[in-house]
Amino acid sequence: MSEKISAIEEACLAKGMRMTDQRRVIARVLSQSADHPDVEELYGRASAIDANISISTVYRTVKMFEDAGIIARHEFGDGRSRYEPVPDEHHDHLIDLRSGRVLEFRSEEIERLQEEIARRLGYRIVGHRLELYVVPLDEEPS
Repeated sequence: MSEKISAIEEACLAKGMRMTDQRRVIARVLSQSADHPDVEELYGRASAIDANISISTVYRTVKMFEDAGIIARHEFGDGRSRYEPVPDEHHDHLIDLRSGRVLEFRSEEIERLQEEIARRLGYRIVGHRLELYVVPLDEEPS
């Protein structure tokens, strides 16, 4: 693993968090993940780098990062909590129910429509999450 400090490590240090070697490994694994790993996946990746990391250390560290607002937890309907660094820009998720693949996307049209609906109903959006659960187009409807 590269010695360059990861974005998650930077965020932890900025919040005054103490960074042990094991926390650094977990932070780097999360920062370098292109997917939305669950704790088991994080544990597998981190323990491949440092065999002394326990699953309980991963659970505690993930909870600490989440409580500090450094990572976001998602529930994509598969019974697992999955994680990603808190993004710099808002994005939504499209979840393939067959493969489990999670795609991130941003649509200005959807964002405008949500704002318009909230305003029409007398509200202002202060935050939201959009998750689209999908199956391939060529799959027969059930």
